[in-house]
Amino acid sequence: MKVKKVPQRMCTGCMEMKPKKELIRVVKSTEGDISVDLTGKKNGRGAYVCRNIECLEKAFKARRLQKNLEAQISDEIYSRLKEEIDNEK
Repeated sequence: MKVKKVPQRMCTGCMEMKPKKELIRVVKSTEGDISVDLTGKKNGRGAYVCRNIECLEKAFKARRLQKNLEAQISDEIYSRLKEEIDNEK
């Protein structure tokens, strides 16, 4: 039987390639709305962050999510991401 390829994405915090399922997706929709996409299926441009507080803080300090999505990201989105990471532990 053929082995299924696992989709890989780059974390904006640590800049490492990881399986898509291990990452949290932040999406900018065509209307310009930014939201956290836990399903990974929403339409729009996506950026990924590890489920790790250090990676989120690195991405926040370097403003990598803003650069990748080409939009201003509110503190509400960062707090939502932090909450999601804390809930998994």
